[in-house]
Amino acid sequence: MDAYTVRQFHPKDAVFEVDVPASKSLLNRALILAAFGNGEVFLACGSFAEDTRSLLGCLSALGIRVQEESGGLRVIGCGGNIPNRRAELYVGSAGTAARFLTAALAFLGGEYHMRSSAQMEQRPMELLAVLEEAGISVEYEKRSRHFPFILRSDGLQKDFLTVNTDLSTQYASGILLAAAVSRPVTLCLTGSRTHGSYIAMTLAMLHAFGARWTREGNTLSIAPAQHSPARMEIEGDLSGACYFYALALLFSTKVRVRHIHADTLQGDRKFLTLLADRGVKFTDSESGLCADGSKIRTYKGFCENMKDYSDQALTAAALAPFADSPTRITGIGHIRHQECDRIRAIAANLSALGVPVAEEEDGVSISPAPVRSGTIRSFGDHRVAMAFALIGLKTGGVTILDPLCCRKTFDNFFTILDDITQ
Repeated sequence: MDAYTVRQFHPKDAVFEVDVPASKSLLNRALILAAFGNGEVFLACGSFAEDTRSLLGCLSALGIRVQEESGGLRVIGCGGNIPNRRAELYVGSAGTAARFLTAALAFLGGEYHMRSSAQMEQRPMELLAVLEEAGISVEYEKRSRHFPFILRSDGLQKDFLTVNTDLSTQYASGILLAAAVSRPVTLCLTGSRTHGSYIAMTLAMLHAFGARWTREGNTLSIAPAQHSPARMEIEGDLSGACYFYALALLFSTKVRVRHIHADTLQGDRKFLTLLADRGVKFTDSESGLCADGSKIRTYKGFCENMKDYSDQALTAAALAPFADSPTRITGIGHIRHQECDRIRAIAANLSALGVPVAEEEDGVSISPAPVRSGTIRSFGDHRVAMAFALIGLKTGGVTILDPLCCRKTFDNFFTILDDITQ
């Protein structure tokens, strides 16, 4: 499918319910901890998306046993002894696989030819600078500190590492996960996101898998886990759920996403706070978290620093034209280096729909305006495609180019849109 024209959404049911894939942020962290840890783990996760399949392909190439079963994945940990210590690995466009796996392999040792999609080749891997400074050999095939490369390691020998969190907290998370399955390490965090929500998620996962950690300021000390838990429940993907929770605000309706709960570890829970600030009421139940926007008639724009939940900057930008006041999103300069330059994508696509928008170095300013029909360029970025579909659901007449890029994290997103707009 080269393009998808979004039909208008007219809520019919008292509560619109939807399922989303497993959180790739949680699942891919759990897979690293389970695959390189000790013992057998069942990860109860339901469906999962392309990013996780990329990681599973790499684990298979390493000789690690992962069985797909009804309701989840059964992982037989290798106890830090990788069966295939010389392997060619393809991470696709999965940032979590690229960062987490590279760190784990550097810590555990071996020789690995690391390849990726063309899109991933454009994304910097500053983690490699940290590993090189620690004595790990990296041979680059194209650009320094980018895919593809050959990683050669006899196992990490340094006890103390420093990583900057400005560009991506996944670098820090990768080192924390690697330490939990290999050897004690002290990690000093620098930059603006040293207490970021995804670092907090990683630390919670380490605790769940039995690794010990302490923190003093921006310095973390990690001791490896002795044994993995027998079972872990992986909740649904909140990043994907937010597109549907946004419908509660946009359409003054009720939306329940199954397998998402109020106590989620996921950083995009802060986006739910933005919705709540505009009158959306959230109630939790055994089946999932429900957003009730039925009493909302108008809502204010988003003047927010979204540094720590920047995946939802695109969602806020898609809601901005329909607000009753301007929107200014700041703190998101780092999203210029993700699957595409997301700030530029916001500006280009809103402009194509006739919405006044000003691109800033680390954000955007958007004025409410009538939306005209138009074509959205996804730039191969799943979040662009899914976020701008919200505008089409509201107005109709919006065509998304390359919609299937959403398979990266949400395989059936546009199938769900078909179902709800029939």
